[in-house]
Amino acid sequence: MKAVRFHQFGGPEVLRYEDVEQPVPGPGEVRIKVAATSFNGVDANIRAGYMQGPIPVQLPHTPGIDVSGTVEALGPDVSAFALGDQVVAFLPMTAAGAAAEYVIAPADVLTGVPKNVPLTDLAALPTVGLTAWQALFDHGRLTAGQRVLINGADGAVGGYAVQLAKEFRAQVIATASPLTAVRVKAAGADEIVDYTLTDVVTAVTEPVDLVLNLAPVTPEQLAALVPLIRDGGTLVSTTVWMPAPSDHERGVRGIDLFVRSDTDQLADLVARVSTGELVVDVAQRIALAELPALHAQAATAPLPGKVVVLAPSA
Repeated sequence: MKAVRFHQFGGPEVLRYEDVEQPVPGPGEVRIKVAATSFNGVDANIRAGYMQGPIPVQLPHTPGIDVSGTVEALGPDVSAFALGDQVVAFLPMTAAGAAAEYVIAPADVLTGVPKNVPLTDLAALPTVGLTAWQALFDHGRLTAGQRVLINGADGAVGGYAVQLAKEFRAQVIATASPLTAVRVKAAGADEIVDYTLTDVVTAVTEPVDLVLNLAPVTPEQLAALVPLIRDGGTLVSTTVWMPAPSDHERGVRGIDLFVRSDTDQLADLVARVSTGELVVDVAQRIALAELPALHAQAATAPLPGKVVVLAPSA
């Protein structure tokens, strides 16, 4: 089969589009015929060798932690899925990923896909959708009527976070650039702060219950968001290379978010896509052979949104 792999850590140039043996599922595993995977920033960090501590991978390694596809082979002790089932999953981050024609996945991370949902586009959902859900509700404890500031709402996670927060009847303040403001507004944001013109700290004049930071800020910029939060509120940040600050005197919690696999949450997200409550936003679709070039593009400038990577068989 065809796959993209790297045999050493380094820049985008270490990625190779090459022939490898098809994997064989073991007990409790299935082999998925990949429809698509997607690009996530963590893929580049793993490839560069920055994540060897928290996410140790064996070389050569195939990236791609999101997958959508069809169950093509069953290992022993798999009864929850059958051949031909369409599935989506957030794959174990230390295992071989889905930038390939086939990938092995534990059956217990798979979620079935309704027939009315485009299978390839669902590869854009697992990592960023779960991140948004867990930030808002597992850690942020967001409820109806509360105010949430989503800093960096124009990214892939931010788009889902805005949609989910509005669905739960929260008031959403979102930061975006002039180029992305229309998309963020369409996702449901009540108020948009143009971060190219205005400092968010001065733009937010009423306290918020939750700040979700998705932007690549400095420690000083992250700390400046804490006074915007009302007593007892929460700051959730995905910039995990620096600790999220707290204000213990006021009961403001700072939480660093590490996304985790949760099939129940993923099934809920897929169901919302199926009913039209949640819109999957795909900015670009590329062929698997173009993945090394996409890594090179992402290393020089922000991508225009979520990029889906189509397997050769898709």
